[in-house]
Amino acid sequence: MSKIRKNDTVRVIQGRDKGKTGRVLHVYPKENRVLVEGVSFVKKHARRTQKDQQGGIMTKESPISIGKIMYLCKACGKPARINYSKLNDGTKVRSCQKCKEIIA
Repeated sequence: MSKIRKNDTVRVIQGRDKGKTGRVLHVYPKENRVLVEGVSFVKKHARRTQKDQQGGIMTKESPISIGKIMYLCKACGKPARINYSKLNDGTKVRSCQKCKEIIA
């Protein structure tokens, strides 16, 4: 089970896009991959169709391994691991391991 969810802000810690930050657009839990906005662009050759009259070479984002990203905490502003903890009323919440701030 992944601790990264859709709309989380993450930072890439490995690979050619190291240091870039972006928002998670989609999580693929079976493949252990995530689609991050503005990271890991690939070129795709597109044929001319009635829908796409231009065709040619297009750039689009491709999924990146979940092990190459870390959650970017809004409170401390640093990449951090995520903990699960229970509140007094019994609800399970995610929290930053560095600053102990609760993640919504």
